[in-house]
Amino acid sequence: MKIERVGIVMNGVTGRMGTNQHLVRSLVAIRAQGGVALDAGTRIMPDPILVGRNADKVRALADAHGVARWTTDLDAALANPDDAVYFDAASTGQRAALIRKAIAAGKHVYTEKPVATTVADALDLYRRAEAAGVKHGVVQDKLWLPGLLKLKMLIDSGFFGRILAVRGEFGYWVFEGDWQPAQRPSWNYRKEDDGGIIVDMLCHWRYVLDNLFGAVKSVSCLGATHIPRRWDEAGKPYAATADDAAYATFELAGGVVAQINSSWCTRVRRDDLVTFHVDGTLGSAVAGLTDCVIQPRAATPKPVWNPDVPKTIDFLATWQDVPSNVAYDNAFKAEWELFLKHVVAGGPFRWNLLEGAKGVQLAELGLTSWRERRWVDVPALEA
Repeated sequence: MKIERVGIVMNGVTGRMGTNQHLVRSLVAIRAQGGVALDAGTRIMPDPILVGRNADKVRALADAHGVARWTTDLDAALANPDDAVYFDAASTGQRAALIRKAIAAGKHVYTEKPVATTVADALDLYRRAEAAGVKHGVVQDKLWLPGLLKLKMLIDSGFFGRILAVRGEFGYWVFEGDWQPAQRPSWNYRKEDDGGIIVDMLCHWRYVLDNLFGAVKSVSCLGATHIPRRWDEAGKPYAATADDAAYATFELAGGVVAQINSSWCTRVRRDDLVTFHVDGTLGSAVAGLTDCVIQPRAATPKPVWNPDVPKTIDFLATWQDVPSNVAYDNAFKAEWELFLKHVVAGGPFRWNLLEGAKGVQLAELGLTSWRERRWVDVPALEA
């Protein structure tokens, strides 16, 4: 068996997402399964080097997961010709400059999102990568979630007929940090540190809407800072200057209307931390991270509005589970495997820096809509 080694400089991997999803559940899992099968007799084996600013922390992370290489010197790691890929999970404000440095070093780039804080920077990264001839990809993990894959199957099968509307609910209560530690980093709630839920989540909703339901044509977004005072990792109070909730409506190609609420100030009373309710002429579905339920046209109950009597229909009981007829892998791992194949064997990989720029564009226009209190059209990006 031939092993095709791919060295990967993993920067920012000591953070929650970098550790759990990208290191442990993706690259460590890929190594444990013997790599990624490319063709008969060939397997791609990722060989990560972990990069972090805190030597003790990055060393401990490497030791805990059997990773042989780590460093605090990013420049030295980028200078190593034996490592072909740069992965970035650093904080949003640093990302564009770090990716530029990686492209200049001739590295292929795979990155978390948002890829930059402005559309201009995001497009600059795409153009630099194209000019340098390096391969590039952006994490768009929700496309490989079991719940959304089931939705995609329903769409492709014609289950919905003509899709009318999509309603998304995302979020949970993030503790303020005073009497319980917050489960998200404090920079998320400071505008001066590029925090805010609009910047964070509209990048996700762009690729979900574009890929499943239709290209986003316009947006109306209202943001809010519901919790103005929070406590940081050291237990010190600080002013929360970034939006912690966003209420957005989108017009999609084909006349589909999508509404998505995103909030770190809501308590969950739904099937999952994110749900998408899709209505069509022939049926409806509600998908979460892993599960999906459907109600076809012929099985739709006929309620009659009468608030003076107890309800006679158990509405939740009228929905049917979509079975898991295939084995679903971790969503982050699934895209990592596709990107590694792209690096080694070439071929198309459409989830690239231009797609990442579209996410930044929607976030930027969402902020414009909120600031100017109006609908904003979403023009095509000039690549």
